[in-house]
Amino acid sequence: MLKQRVITALILLPIMLGMLFWASDGLWAAFSGLIAVLALWEYSRMCGIGDKERVPYLAGSALFMLLAACGGWVLPPIGWCLVLAFWLIVMPLWLKCKWRLGGGWQAYAVGWMLMLPFWFALVSLRPSEEDALSLLAVMGLVWIADIGAYFCGKAFGKNKLAPAISPGKSWEGAFGGVLCVLIYLSVVREAGWLGFDLPWLPTMLAGVLLAAVSVCGDLLESWLKRVAGVKDSSNLLPGHGGVFDRVDSMIAVLSVYAAIVSIAS
Repeated sequence: MLKQRVITALILLPIMLGMLFWASDGLWAAFSGLIAVLALWEYSRMCGIGDKERVPYLAGSALFMLLAACGGWVLPPIGWCLVLAFWLIVMPLWLKCKWRLGGGWQAYAVGWMLMLPFWFALVSLRPSEEDALSLLAVMGLVWIADIGAYFCGKAFGKNKLAPAISPGKSWEGAFGGVLCVLIYLSVVREAGWLGFDLPWLPTMLAGVLLAAVSVCGDLLESWLKRVAGVKDSSNLLPGHGGVFDRVDSMIAVLSVYAAIVSIAS
Protein backbone atom coordinates (compact mmCIF):
# COMPACT_ATOMS: atom_id res chain seq x y z
CA MET A 1 0.00 0.00 0.00
CA LEU A 2 2.78 2.47 0.90
CA LYS A 3 4.58 1.70 -2.36
CA GLN A 4 1.39 2.36 -4.32
CA ARG A 5 0.82 5.64 -2.47
CA VAL A 6 4.35 6.83 -3.19
CA ILE A 7 4.24 5.85 -6.89
CA THR A 8 0.85 7.53 -7.39
CA ALA A 9 2.03 10.68 -5.60
CA LEU A 10 5.21 10.82 -7.72
CA ILE A 11 3.08 10.68 -10.86
CA LEU A 12 0.34 13.09 -9.82
CA LEU A 13 2.43 15.78 -8.13
CA PRO A 14 4.43 16.83 -11.23
CA ILE A 15 1.21 16.85 -13.28
CA MET A 16 -0.55 19.03 -10.73
CA LEU A 17 2.36 21.47 -10.36
CA GLY A 18 2.93 21.59 -14.10
CA MET A 19 -0.70 22.48 -14.74
CA LEU A 20 -0.75 25.00 -11.91
CA PHE A 21 2.34 26.92 -12.96
CA TRP A 22 2.54 26.50 -16.73
CA ALA A 23 -0.88 25.64 -18.18
CA SER A 24 -2.77 28.26 -20.15
CA ASP A 25 -5.93 29.69 -18.63
CA GLY A 26 -8.13 27.45 -20.79
CA LEU A 27 -6.12 24.32 -20.06
CA TRP A 28 -6.15 25.07 -16.32
CA ALA A 29 -9.95 25.50 -16.43
CA ALA A 30 -10.27 22.16 -18.25
CA PHE A 31 -7.92 20.40 -15.82
CA SER A 32 -9.82 21.85 -12.85
CA GLY A 33 -13.07 20.76 -14.48
CA LEU A 34 -11.76 17.21 -14.82
CA ILE A 35 -10.96 17.11 -11.10
CA ALA A 36 -14.40 18.50 -10.19
CA VAL A 37 -16.29 16.11 -12.49
CA LEU A 38 -14.38 13.06 -11.24
CA ALA A 39 -15.08 14.05 -7.64
CA LEU A 40 -18.73 14.65 -8.55
CA TRP A 41 -18.92 11.19 -10.12
CA GLU A 42 -17.62 9.64 -6.91
CA TYR A 43 -20.00 11.74 -4.83
CA SER A 44 -22.97 10.71 -6.99
CA ARG A 45 -22.20 7.04 -6.42
CA MET A 46 -22.20 7.53 -2.65
CA CYS A 47 -25.29 9.70 -2.27
CA GLY A 48 -27.89 7.57 -4.05
CA ILE A 49 -27.97 9.04 -7.57
CA GLY A 50 -28.80 6.08 -9.82
CA ASP A 51 -26.85 4.95 -12.87
CA LYS A 52 -29.45 6.28 -15.34
CA GLU A 53 -29.55 9.71 -13.70
CA ARG A 54 -25.79 9.91 -13.19
CA VAL A 55 -24.80 10.29 -16.84
CA PRO A 56 -26.99 13.33 -17.63
CA TYR A 57 -26.14 14.82 -14.22
CA LEU A 58 -22.40 14.62 -14.86
CA ALA A 59 -22.71 15.59 -18.53
CA GLY A 60 -24.82 18.62 -17.65
CA SER A 61 -22.35 19.67 -14.96
CA ALA A 62 -19.41 19.34 -17.37
CA LEU A 63 -21.29 21.28 -20.06
CA PHE A 64 -22.03 24.09 -17.60
CA MET A 65 -18.33 24.36 -16.71
CA LEU A 66 -17.40 24.39 -20.40
CA LEU A 67 -19.87 27.19 -21.15
CA ALA A 68 -18.74 29.11 -18.05
CA ALA A 69 -15.08 28.84 -19.08
CA CYS A 70 -15.74 29.84 -22.69
CA GLY A 71 -18.05 32.67 -21.69
CA GLY A 72 -15.90 33.99 -18.87
CA TRP A 73 -18.74 33.56 -16.37
CA VAL A 74 -18.06 34.28 -12.73
CA LEU A 75 -20.06 33.38 -9.67
CA PRO A 76 -21.90 36.54 -8.53
CA PRO A 77 -21.56 37.82 -4.95
CA ILE A 78 -24.96 36.38 -3.97
CA GLY A 79 -23.69 32.98 -5.13
CA TRP A 80 -20.59 33.26 -2.97
CA CYS A 81 -22.78 34.33 -0.03
CA LEU A 82 -24.74 31.10 -0.47
CA VAL A 83 -21.47 29.17 -0.52
CA LEU A 84 -20.45 30.76 2.78
CA ALA A 85 -23.86 30.00 4.28
CA PHE A 86 -23.55 26.38 3.18
CA TRP A 87 -20.13 25.81 4.71
CA LEU A 88 -20.46 27.96 7.84
CA ILE A 89 -24.09 27.22 8.78
CA VAL A 90 -25.56 24.28 6.89
CA MET A 91 -22.48 22.05 7.07
CA PRO A 92 -22.04 22.13 10.88
CA LEU A 93 -25.77 21.41 11.23
CA TRP A 94 -25.47 18.54 8.76
CA LEU A 95 -22.65 16.97 10.73
CA LYS A 96 -24.46 17.50 14.03
CA CYS A 97 -27.78 16.07 12.80
CA LYS A 98 -26.15 13.44 10.56
CA TRP A 99 -28.49 13.98 7.63
CA ARG A 100 -28.58 11.31 4.93
CA LEU A 101 -28.92 11.75 1.20
CA GLY A 102 -30.91 9.17 -0.71
CA GLY A 103 -30.91 10.57 -4.21
CA GLY A 104 -33.46 13.13 -5.37
CA TRP A 105 -33.09 16.86 -5.74
CA GLN A 106 -31.25 17.24 -2.43
CA ALA A 107 -28.43 15.02 -3.63
CA TYR A 108 -28.22 16.90 -6.95
CA ALA A 109 -28.17 20.28 -5.20
CA VAL A 110 -25.53 19.31 -2.65
CA GLY A 111 -23.29 17.91 -5.37
CA TRP A 112 -23.46 21.15 -7.30
CA MET A 113 -22.93 23.18 -4.12
CA LEU A 114 -19.77 21.19 -3.44
CA MET A 115 -18.18 20.96 -6.87
CA LEU A 116 -19.21 24.03 -8.87
CA PRO A 117 -17.93 26.64 -6.37
CA PHE A 118 -14.79 24.49 -6.02
CA TRP A 119 -14.26 24.73 -9.78
CA PHE A 120 -15.05 28.46 -9.86
CA ALA A 121 -12.56 28.91 -7.00
CA LEU A 122 -9.77 27.05 -8.81
CA VAL A 123 -10.32 29.17 -11.92
CA SER A 124 -10.87 32.56 -10.25
CA LEU A 125 -7.94 32.23 -7.83
CA ARG A 126 -5.57 31.46 -10.69
CA PRO A 127 -6.51 33.95 -13.46
CA SER A 128 -3.00 33.62 -14.90
CA GLU A 129 0.24 31.71 -14.36
CA GLU A 130 1.54 34.59 -12.22
CA ASP A 131 -1.12 33.84 -9.59
CA ALA A 132 -0.20 30.16 -9.25
CA LEU A 133 2.01 30.67 -6.20
CA SER A 134 -0.70 32.37 -4.15
CA LEU A 135 -3.16 29.56 -4.97
CA LEU A 136 -0.52 26.98 -4.06
CA ALA A 137 -0.05 28.77 -0.73
CA VAL A 138 -3.77 28.31 0.08
CA MET A 139 -3.61 24.67 -1.01
CA GLY A 140 -0.60 24.27 1.24
CA LEU A 141 -2.71 25.41 4.17
CA VAL A 142 -4.96 22.38 3.65
CA TRP A 143 -2.02 19.98 3.52
CA ILE A 144 -0.40 21.52 6.60
CA ALA A 145 -3.67 21.31 8.54
CA ASP A 146 -4.09 17.66 7.57
CA ILE A 147 -0.50 16.65 8.38
CA GLY A 148 -0.45 18.63 11.63
CA ALA A 149 -3.74 17.13 12.77
CA TYR A 150 -2.56 13.61 11.94
CA PHE A 151 0.69 13.77 13.89
CA CYS A 152 -0.71 15.76 16.82
CA GLY A 153 -3.63 13.36 17.01
CA LYS A 154 -1.26 10.39 17.03
CA ALA A 155 0.85 11.94 19.76
CA PHE A 156 -1.75 13.57 22.01
CA GLY A 157 -5.22 12.49 20.83
CA LYS A 158 -7.53 11.38 23.62
CA ASN A 159 -10.85 13.16 23.10
CA LYS A 160 -12.70 12.08 19.95
CA LEU A 161 -13.83 14.86 17.66
CA ALA A 162 -16.64 13.03 15.85
CA PRO A 163 -16.59 9.34 16.87
CA ALA A 164 -19.77 8.47 14.95
CA ILE A 165 -18.35 9.91 11.72
CA SER A 166 -14.56 9.54 11.83
CA PRO A 167 -13.34 7.71 14.97
CA GLY A 168 -9.68 8.45 14.25
CA LYS A 169 -10.00 12.22 14.61
CA SER A 170 -9.48 13.95 17.95
CA TRP A 171 -9.85 17.44 19.35
CA GLU A 172 -6.15 17.46 20.16
CA GLY A 173 -5.35 16.67 16.54
CA ALA A 174 -7.68 19.41 15.32
CA PHE A 175 -6.09 22.00 17.62
CA GLY A 176 -2.64 20.82 16.56
CA GLY A 177 -3.63 21.27 12.93
CA VAL A 178 -4.80 24.82 13.62
CA LEU A 179 -1.52 25.63 15.39
CA CYS A 180 0.48 24.31 12.43
CA VAL A 181 -1.65 26.41 10.07
CA LEU A 182 -0.96 29.56 12.08
CA ILE A 183 2.78 28.91 11.98
CA TYR A 184 2.59 28.17 8.25
CA LEU A 185 0.59 31.32 7.48
CA SER A 186 3.04 33.44 9.46
CA VAL A 187 5.87 32.11 7.30
CA VAL A 188 4.16 32.42 3.90
CA ARG A 189 2.76 35.85 4.80
CA GLU A 190 6.27 37.07 5.60
CA ALA A 191 7.49 35.60 2.33
CA GLY A 192 4.76 37.44 0.41
CA TRP A 193 3.25 34.30 -1.08
CA LEU A 194 -0.34 35.03 -0.09
CA GLY A 195 -2.67 36.67 -2.57
CA PHE A 196 -3.74 39.31 -0.06
CA ASP A 197 -2.02 41.80 2.20
CA LEU A 198 -3.65 41.83 5.63
CA PRO A 199 -2.21 42.59 9.05
CA TRP A 200 -0.97 39.60 11.05
CA LEU A 201 -3.99 39.22 13.34
CA PRO A 202 -6.69 39.15 10.61
CA THR A 203 -4.52 36.69 8.69
CA MET A 204 -4.38 34.41 11.72
CA LEU A 205 -8.16 34.67 12.24
CA ALA A 206 -8.67 33.72 8.59
CA GLY A 207 -6.34 30.79 9.16
CA VAL A 208 -8.37 29.53 12.11
CA LEU A 209 -11.57 29.75 10.06
CA LEU A 210 -10.08 27.96 7.05
CA ALA A 211 -8.55 25.25 9.24
CA ALA A 212 -11.96 24.62 10.84
CA VAL A 213 -13.60 24.51 7.41
CA SER A 214 -10.95 22.03 6.28
CA VAL A 215 -11.98 19.67 9.08
CA CYS A 216 -15.65 20.06 8.10
CA GLY A 217 -14.87 19.14 4.50
CA ASP A 218 -13.04 16.03 5.62
CA LEU A 219 -15.81 15.03 8.03
CA LEU A 220 -18.50 15.52 5.39
CA GLU A 221 -16.84 13.09 3.01
CA SER A 222 -16.25 10.65 5.86
CA TRP A 223 -19.96 10.79 6.68
CA LEU A 224 -20.97 10.25 3.05
CA LYS A 225 -18.69 7.20 2.88
CA ARG A 226 -19.99 5.84 6.18
CA VAL A 227 -23.60 6.14 5.02
CA ALA A 228 -22.71 4.52 1.69
CA GLY A 229 -20.77 1.75 3.44
CA VAL A 230 -17.53 2.29 1.50
CA LYS A 231 -13.94 2.80 2.61
CA ASP A 232 -12.88 5.02 -0.30
CA SER A 233 -14.81 7.19 -2.72
CA SER A 234 -13.37 5.10 -5.59
CA ASN A 235 -10.19 3.29 -6.64
CA LEU A 236 -9.09 5.80 -9.27
CA LEU A 237 -5.86 6.66 -7.41
CA PRO A 238 -4.03 3.50 -6.31
CA GLY A 239 -3.05 3.73 -2.67
CA HIS A 240 -4.99 6.97 -2.20
CA GLY A 241 -8.60 5.95 -2.90
CA GLY A 242 -10.52 8.38 -5.07
CA VAL A 243 -10.28 11.99 -6.22
CA PHE A 244 -12.91 13.06 -3.67
CA ASP A 245 -10.77 11.47 -0.94
CA ARG A 246 -7.87 13.71 -1.94
CA VAL A 247 -9.76 16.99 -2.38
CA ASP A 248 -12.49 16.81 0.30
CA SER A 249 -10.87 19.45 2.52
CA MET A 250 -9.63 21.41 -0.49
CA ILE A 251 -13.21 21.75 -1.77
CA ALA A 252 -14.27 23.37 1.50
CA VAL A 253 -11.26 25.63 1.98
CA LEU A 254 -10.96 26.96 -1.58
CA SER A 255 -14.71 27.56 -1.81
CA VAL A 256 -14.78 29.56 1.44
CA TYR A 257 -11.55 31.38 0.64
CA ALA A 258 -12.74 32.37 -2.84
CA ALA A 259 -16.07 33.49 -1.38
CA ILE A 260 -14.35 35.76 1.13
CA VAL A 261 -12.02 37.19 -1.54
CA SER A 262 -14.93 37.82 -3.93
CA ILE A 263 -17.18 39.44 -1.34
CA ALA A 264 -14.39 41.55 0.15
CA SER A 265 -13.08 42.83 -3.19
